Amino acid sequence: MTDRTSFNVLIVGGGTAGITVASSLVRRQGGRKLSIAVIEPKDDHYYQPAFTLVGAGAYSLDKTRRGEAQVVPRGVEWIKSKAAAFDPDNNAVTLDSGETLGYDYLVVCPGLSLDWDKIEGATETLGSNGVCSNYDHRHTEYSWQCLQQLEPGSKALFTQAPLPFKCPGAPQKMAYLSADYLRKKGIGSDCDLHFLTHAPGMFAVPLFAKELVKVAARHNINVHFEHNLVAIDGDNRRATFEVVGGENAGSRLEMDFDMLHATPPQSPPAEIQNSPLANEAGFVDLDQGTMRHTQYGNVFGLGDAGSTPNSKTAAAVRKQSPVVVRNLLKVMDGASLNDTYDGYASCPLTTAYGKVLMAEFCYGGKVTPTFPLDPRKERWSYWWIKATGLPFFYWHYMLKGREWFLKHNVDFVDPTQ
Repeated sequence: MTDRTSFNVLIVGGGTAGITVASSLVRRQGGRKLSIAVIEPKDDHYYQPAFTLVGAGAYSLDKTRRGEAQVVPRGVEWIKSKAAAFDPDNNAVTLDSGETLGYDYLVVCPGLSLDWDKIEGATETLGSNGVCSNYDHRHTEYSWQCLQQLEPGSKALFTQAPLPFKCPGAPQKMAYLSADYLRKKGIGSDCDLHFLTHAPGMFAVPLFAKELVKVAARHNINVHFEHNLVAIDGDNRRATFEVVGGENAGSRLEMDFDMLHATPPQSPPAEIQNSPLANEAGFVDLDQGTMRHTQYGNVFGLGDAGSTPNSKTAAAVRKQSPVVVRNLLKVMDGASLNDTYDGYASCPLTTAYGKVLMAEFCYGGKVTPTFPLDPRKERWSYWWIKATGLPFFYWHYMLKGREWFLKHNVDFVDPTQ
């Protein structure tokens, strides 16, 4: 597995958060010559924000994928294994191979698990019978197949699971793109589209929620609030929803479908939930400003498995990572921590082909637009940012740990020039 048994910095998770932090540490370590390792069992690294575009036929799945070996920075050891247990009192992590690794400092960012087993019948039928999901790279292309097969009179359902889950805007993005595709095909008015969400509203930030209600109405999408998908009968193409609010709370609704785009419930991996690092909800217990663990001073975390009350997006990781790296280095130097994360997240909401509403906000739902433009307006330029600009900067700047890109909001000036 590895010739070393201990590292200065051990990073659990080789996704967006883990690779960004590893690259940033390599760039900022100075003369420390830190031994750094990333624990990650998967061979492939995906740019997940583009999965919605893949499911709508606007992006190639191959373009979202790189080999993990390509993104692990030079000078960092890749441990191709899975963290199975944590012993922060003894600065140790046990791998699924049984090997135990020690560390001086630990960064925890394993992402979230897709809990398909919490929806009865989902595991058995996903990827067939018109049941698809853009939350799993193995099924994104099937989403596009299902959409293309819809005909006049078809019924399509788009579901949103209970929070927290990554990219909260993704479920409705697929609904809007599907409606726009059917409109362009000339059968939009002949199809029956439904968006069913566990939430009581379209979006957590009121400014954007009001606009998204209008977008759904424009697309003739029937919206059902406080409806949670609990079962799928794939053979008979029937979905069952539990009503979670209002006067009918506790009742169930069955709906037939030709296409069902499902969002799975999500949670931190079991090894996190069962560890001393977790809070009562099972997330890595972090200070929402410093990103440092509330109990263990040599442990930091970020990304989707962290307890910070922000929207779980790659944009959040982009702003969390420099805080983690700077504060980690300050702990090494015995200095006080004064770098803080403000909860920034960005959700480029694809409302049609060629149109995006750029939702940017921080803790408390405060709207924080990068550009001096009305943030409620859909724009083609934001579509270009979503489909072309951000993927480029993800691979060539963010995962490379370039401090300039991580510190600033979206900007397309090359700082090396």
